[in-house]
Amino acid sequence: MKCSATLVPVLGLVLTAVIPISGQSQSDRTSNGQNAVAANASVQPAAGPSIKAHDESFIIGNDDVLAISVWKEPELTKAVPVRSDGKISLPLVGEMQATGRSPLQLEQDITAKLKDFITTPEVTVIVQQVNSRKFNILGEVTKPGSFPLTASTTVMDAIATAGGFRDFAKKSNVYVLRKGPDGSESRLKFNYKEFIKGKDTAQNIRLEPNDTIIVP
Repeated sequence: MKCSATLVPVLGLVLTAVIPISGQSQSDRTSNGQNAVAANASVQPAAGPSIKAHDESFIIGNDDVLAISVWKEPELTKAVPVRSDGKISLPLVGEMQATGRSPLQLEQDITAKLKDFITTPEVTVIVQQVNSRKFNILGEVTKPGSFPLTASTTVMDAIATAGGFRDFAKKSNVYVLRKGPDGSESRLKFNYKEFIKGKDTAQNIRLEPNDTIIVP
């Protein structure tokens, strides 16, 4: 008898759950199914090439590695290093100048070349490895040498990256050698002792590619 009493409410719950479903008409079920399909389709990504934002401030340099993708053309999708002469080589396209171009500009160059072979080429260029943006630090630091340069690297960042000053470094006479587009060279002074006292903080400039910091 205890078992029978227990089953009654359970069966009632099952029937309550089933009745609304069985009461649906065929047209209701079809309509609900179509709505579910439509809702699901609305969140599915559209087929096609990937779309990404470009950093137009970045300029490709020698030794950078580029990931080049051509939609639906797997033989043209590959990682390509920029050679020391500033060029890359691709099937169908041949050799192209990459150094000095932004990723978007290079995409447009490759697309124009491929139009002779592909009706509507969709090209994506991503800088996979940045090897061209470097700075040098020489002299009385713990680890002199060449280091990767990020967009926010300052003189102080560079000194820290190089392990700091050696004991006899002339901290007031640090300077940055920078080459201009015309090949001219400028010298930018950095007085560490003044900087750490909060004086002339603007001298802690952001470095540019191929800057050389000299610590006498």
